[in-house]
Amino acid sequence: MRNIISVLFQKSEEAIRLAFGADIDDVRLLDPEVTPSTQVQFGNYQCNNALKIGKALRLSPREVAEKIISNFDRHVEGKEIISKLEVAGPGFINITISSSFLASQVNALLQDDRLGVPESEKKQQVIVEFSSPNVAKELHVGHLRSTIIGDAIANLFEFLGDEVLRLNHIGDWGTQFGMLIAYMQENVPDVFNGKKQTDLIELMGWYRESKNRFDEDPEFKKRAQLQVVKLQSGDLQTRTAWQVICEISRRSYQEIYDLLDVRLVERGESFYNPYLPKMIDDLEKKGLISISDGAKCIFLEGFVSRDGAPLPMIVQKSDGGYNYDTTDMAAIVHRIQVEKADRIIYLTDAGQSLHFAMLFKAAEKAGYLNSSQVRVDHAPFGVVLGVDGKKFKTRSGHTEKLIDLLLEAVKRAKKIMQERLPNLSEKELEDVSQILGIDAVKYADLSCHRIKDYVFSYDRMLKFEGNTAAFLLYAYVRIQSIKRKVGKNISDLLKDSHIILEHPSEIALAFHLRRFGEVLEMMSRDLLPNRLCDYLYELAEKFHAFFRDCRVEGDSREDSRLLICEATGRVLKKGLNLLGLKTLERM
Repeated sequence: MRNIISVLFQKSEEAIRLAFGADIDDVRLLDPEVTPSTQVQFGNYQCNNALKIGKALRLSPREVAEKIISNFDRHVEGKEIISKLEVAGPGFINITISSSFLASQVNALLQDDRLGVPESEKKQQVIVEFSSPNVAKELHVGHLRSTIIGDAIANLFEFLGDEVLRLNHIGDWGTQFGMLIAYMQENVPDVFNGKKQTDLIELMGWYRESKNRFDEDPEFKKRAQLQVVKLQSGDLQTRTAWQVICEISRRSYQEIYDLLDVRLVERGESFYNPYLPKMIDDLEKKGLISISDGAKCIFLEGFVSRDGAPLPMIVQKSDGGYNYDTTDMAAIVHRIQVEKADRIIYLTDAGQSLHFAMLFKAAEKAGYLNSSQVRVDHAPFGVVLGVDGKKFKTRSGHTEKLIDLLLEAVKRAKKIMQERLPNLSEKELEDVSQILGIDAVKYADLSCHRIKDYVFSYDRMLKFEGNTAAFLLYAYVRIQSIKRKVGKNISDLLKDSHIILEHPSEIALAFHLRRFGEVLEMMSRDLLPNRLCDYLYELAEKFHAFFRDCRVEGDSREDSRLLICEATGRVLKKGLNLLGLKTLERM
């Protein structure tokens, strides 16, 4: 099914060309400007071309709008889709969609597994890099946004029909592993031979101690640096030790990913290590490398430091080592040349915006990236704040561990569900509490504009009023309750009954249902999950208004209204699933 707005784009363009195509030299003026109306009294959509055309042709915009309307075809396949076209204000064309057409559209939506959302016209290979923790360090609240937002974006492109590679670009390479391996070989060697079991908490402690030794003990520093050389040269014993360290971290990460129900393909910095020397050689052959203080650098036009000096992108340090600039350059080359990516999306905090701007520019300059063929996006996000407005930390002043944060949300959700549903079994209580708690955390993040910081508050995110996961879940639960109460088989209704729209609340809800695909298309362009959150919140509000105004059970229009409930429930569930949220049948 095509989105209604795409149909209106086509109809508007045809009308504008028929009315003024022969008179306009600037073809850009013929491109339709169709947007959803901001207020119900202005219809469903607005066409806003008349003002620019009027200015170009020195005509009254209202006269231009009237001429466009007179050439407007209101029908699709013989069906009237537009019930009203009118000129408003200085020349806006208000468009109202026919209620009979909306009814047919929602009927069709119920017969469509995709709920009226068209697949991508051209299937693309999309790579989403998200989460990306560092080995031997715990995931903390700072990783929350990348993981949740990245998962929602990956879900979206998968639903739109693209091939999606969900990459977890972990930090698993570098000097720190030489320090840690050297320390553990001397102090806890049984970890490497399998005689001693450990966890990430102990590993982090050993890492801190190894860092102190590295900074204070020159002899230990030499031994650690030797381990780095062995690791990079493929020494079997050192590689085995490194793999043990990575696996300890991996088990800890997976516990959180399982709790969040997030799927990732691990491909750390180490994966790209074999490609680095050849890439440096290639950059040198292309004349892009300059030596600065012994380091190999790329200088890019337009990038300067605070004092106005050229800002270097260091691709090889003076000691011959590599850094994340080198690895990220190798990664983008691999993703374009080997993975054949059409679009690459990086989810990191806004503090890395300069790094990615330079990376993309350098990749273009080296001829690795052609922006007309491969789209690259850095999707930055703000930080998580505490209720005091400062960076979110524990009461002791430490960065909040992500696992503790999530389990606390589940614990608080359990207390709420015990009060609401006291007859649940312990197993049922655990299940619904985990869904509500994790959904609440995810939705509180996703409903905020990605670029902005947001305040983390358990009390606010677990409320049943306002734009929260609990409010949306309750709307879905209410729909399931209505279906159980009426007791009719939906499959039979879909065969024998049709939706008829009469009440304004029915019409408003039906129109909003048909905007689902339109909203997903916008989200695919700007990578803002809050667009979908806003849509679902408004959908829940419109459903509650429909429930208030339009009796379902026992009404002469019971079948039609039950189908409207079913359509709303399906879109709500799919929208929540795309955000990475699960639904409940009771709450």
